[in-house]
Amino acid sequence: MTTPSFIPGLELSRRFYLEAVRPLLDEAVPGLAHSAARLGGGSEVLGFDTARSADHEWGPRLQLFLRPEDVPRHGTAITALLSARLPKTFYGYPTHFAATAEAGIRIMQATDGPVHHRVDITDLGTWFTAQLGFAPGRDVTALDWLATPAQRLAEVTAGAVFHDGLSRLGPARAQLAWYPHDLWLHLLACQWQRISQEEAFVGRCGEVGDELGSAVVAARLVRDLMRLCLLMDRRYPPYSKWLGSAFARTRQATVLTPFLTAALAASDWYTREQHLARAYETVAAAHNQLDLTDPVDPTTRPYHNRPFQVLHAERFTAALTARITDPAVRALPLTGTVDQFTDSTDILSNPQRARAVTQATTPVPEP
Repeated sequence: MTTPSFIPGLELSRRFYLEAVRPLLDEAVPGLAHSAARLGGGSEVLGFDTARSADHEWGPRLQLFLRPEDVPRHGTAITALLSARLPKTFYGYPTHFAATAEAGIRIMQATDGPVHHRVDITDLGTWFTAQLGFAPGRDVTALDWLATPAQRLAEVTAGAVFHDGLSRLGPARAQLAWYPHDLWLHLLACQWQRISQEEAFVGRCGEVGDELGSAVVAARLVRDLMRLCLLMDRRYPPYSKWLGSAFARTRQATVLTPFLTAALAASDWYTREQHLARAYETVAAAHNQLDLTDPVDPTTRPYHNRPFQVLHAERFTAALTARITDPAVRALPLTGTVDQFTDSTDILSNPQRARAVTQATTPVPEP
């Protein structure tokens, strides 16, 4: 089979809706109010897909949102119509998604029978609740924000909307576009707090001859600095596979990348620490440019009376916390969102588990 020319997934799905799905809808249920989009999981939603992405869970696919009362009325019939009449391929890509023996993996295959398409028909409330654990439209609570991994928020606010006939999808995405201001300050404070808790360990591990441990700590700090830069840029930090790709789009990446790369490549703790110190000072200066707090001295200094060069990042935590006016946010512990205090995929990929862990760690009363 000839490999088709690569088309970015969002563009492929846009064409699929306009050229294949919408005409069938207009023929079968003319005037049916709906919205259509490509949101949720998938590298194409964040704009990171390549030709490699086409080997699984990728292709012409989208969400078709109906009014809640129209889902039971029309959903099954529309699904059957699309299965029967969608083309077997679209711009060279099969429209059939077939399960394989590998759990959780799907590949696309041509078929002589009905198309097992990925036009997911649902209503907005059901879909958002499955993705996030709550549905926007009402007030989004502190628990909603804290219990939702940034990856999930990125997946519902990125992607593309092809048609918003319900006039609800746009407002819902706008409501989730970024954290409320005081909560943003809190999350920045939490991220600086993480850095403050480990910045001295690069040198301490190295001092006792544990270069491997020192390198591991440095890698953790590099990851935290990258996530911090994304938060400072008002971008939702994605999960590990796309963290570097997303960081490369931040304003700080050009200057910071050489320092972070050198810190990871260093073979001794002193060199590693020196590169990290330059990275700390760069990010600290960028913080001051945001004008979110009173200026904080961005220079590194010794760690108390020990010979380790640190920023004492907790100073930035204190400066940010001082600017929070909402007493409920000020009272929150410095743990942040669920993906700031855990990186367990089994938790972050399950909204119910993420919510339960957040409630146990950061008691926030439900409204």
